[in-house]
Amino acid sequence: MSARPEDAVIPPLGDRLESLGRSLGEREAAHSEALQRARDCAAELREHVAAALGRFHAASEKAGAPHLRVEVGELRVDDKHLRAIEFELRRGRHRAIVTAKSRGEVTLVGPFRAGKAEGPCKSFPFEAQEELHRALGDFLERFVEEAATP
Repeated sequence: MSARPEDAVIPPLGDRLESLGRSLGEREAAHSEALQRARDCAAELREHVAAALGRFHAASEKAGAPHLRVEVGELRVDDKHLRAIEFELRRGRHRAIVTAKSRGEVTLVGPFRAGKAEGPCKSFPFEAQEELHRALGDFLERFVEEAATP
């Protein structure tokens, strides 16, 4: 007589996921220092961007256009890269993403419209601060121009 499926011993779901969590956690632990470096870089860039946009908001409001507001999202694990930290810029359907990757690189994505293909992208090593900040300025200007154009 063959064994019925309901007679098979299957570990409880909680046990299975606990075991998986342990093995994946052990695998990813080797990347925690590099991921923290990426988080620190993304946090610094987010602060820099938020301060610059604060000045943009004040200037546009003073000029009579208080509706030209850009939201800066919170830091989060990147949607595409598990070992990267990102934050998003939003105005209506317009988006741009700044991603700091654990391999020591920052990628500026967009601007693009939500629901459309992301791009264009530019990447810079963490150490290329001058080049990154110059490109970040161009990136923000391009995003704000597109996001503020009817």
